[in-house]
Amino acid sequence: MSFCFNFDLPEQTVTSDVLDGNERQTGKKDSDAKCADDNTKPAEPVKAAKEHFPPSGPQFLLVDAVFETVIIGTLPPLHFLNETVFERTASEREDKEKILSRRAEQRSDLISGVYEGGLKVWECTYDLLELIEKNGETFSEKAVLDLGCGAGLLGILALKRGARQVHFQDYNSTVIEQLTVPNVMLNCLEDDEVDSEDEKKGKGKGKIQEDGCEKKGQEGMSNGNPTTKKKALDLSQHPLLRRCHFFSGDWSTYLSLALKIEPQPKFNIIFTSETIYNTVYYPALHETLHKLLASDGLVYLATKSHYFGVGGGLHLFETFVEQRGIFSLDHLWDGEEGLQRHVVVLRFKKNT
Repeated sequence: MSFCFNFDLPEQTVTSDVLDGNERQTGKKDSDAKCADDNTKPAEPVKAAKEHFPPSGPQFLLVDAVFETVIIGTLPPLHFLNETVFERTASEREDKEKILSRRAEQRSDLISGVYEGGLKVWECTYDLLELIEKNGETFSEKAVLDLGCGAGLLGILALKRGARQVHFQDYNSTVIEQLTVPNVMLNCLEDDEVDSEDEKKGKGKGKIQEDGCEKKGQEGMSNGNPTTKKKALDLSQHPLLRRCHFFSGDWSTYLSLALKIEPQPKFNIIFTSETIYNTVYYPALHETLHKLLASDGLVYLATKSHYFGVGGGLHLFETFVEQRGIFSLDHLWDGEEGLQRHVVVLRFKKNT
């Protein structure tokens, strides 16, 4: 199994206050912390959930659409807007939450209760994509929830591989509007361009083959410097986009909103990557999984063993799940280097 990136990008200047265990280790063990309980409340007030709708009409422009492409084995190429461009154009973007400026000011990838890391594609997402490629999942006719979606790569993959419905959820409305929705539209546009190019003999656009790994050229780049790409889009009625729903808000308010939808959604697959970093959020996360997972559904969770500076991790979440007695949890993949990363699956216990 092979995967590669096309990271022909300027050097990043923003650093994270949340320590990535692959870069720094303190020797602290998971067992040093206590498991969360229902009496633990977030310091910040809950964020009301709302549904977001993709812009329609040719007046919508993908501005500064400098994007990266990741290809893992046999998976279709996945495109997502480059994080560096968000840094450089933060002042130009609509951001009522002010997370773009506050993130830059505090030089942090996590501001608890304000910004929950959705602009960054975290390492464990790639672990889960690799596992999907290995297992050959196609998602045909399945309902999928990408919970804490960020860039939405997992949901986009499900969409490209036949899911009948995909819900994308992230804490911040700015993430949904400025990143997730554009990413989905970008991938819909790319599929249309591929179909169009296939009709023209001998005109494969911007694709090169390197060491068995297909790599797509960086769009909107000129000599390594971002340029503005403006292309009129009218994708509101695209068949893939019509299968999608987009939501922001914390998990408790998102769950309340989802339960009011008719017919009430039940998901065959729920993806959630790097969402168990804070034990305070475990009750809301667990309740959301409990209420929205189909009876025979699966929850795929990608995570690190421990999140230094925040306190959560897989051991604590496993203990929390075991205490609740609703789900069984099995390990699908365990990394062996550095601060270990994992992919686990949750399913309802047979007696539930």
